[in-house]
Amino acid sequence: MIKFLVHEKTDTVGVATEDIKAGQMAKGLFMDTQEPIEMKALKDISLGHKIALKDFKIGDTVLKYGHDIGKAVKDIKAGDHVHTHNLKTKRW
Repeated sequence: MIKFLVHEKTDTVGVATEDIKAGQMAKGLFMDTQEPIEMKALKDISLGHKIALKDFKIGDTVLKYGHDIGKAVKDIKAGDHVHTHNLKTKRW
């Protein structure tokens, strides 16, 4: 069962389509190519929240919908929950 969607192949985060539990192997799908992807969730990820598809260092750009949605303000590991605690807009 699909647990998260990735809008474009270039995106670096996916969006949970249902709650994902820490330690769970979650299946995802790239919407543009229909390719499957699988990630192990390192933390609980709530419906609608983001899962990291790669490791990020502080200052790295996060891509969603093919667009820059902000920068990592903490190091983030692939499979981590990405939200306001570790991602901020570049506008401020």
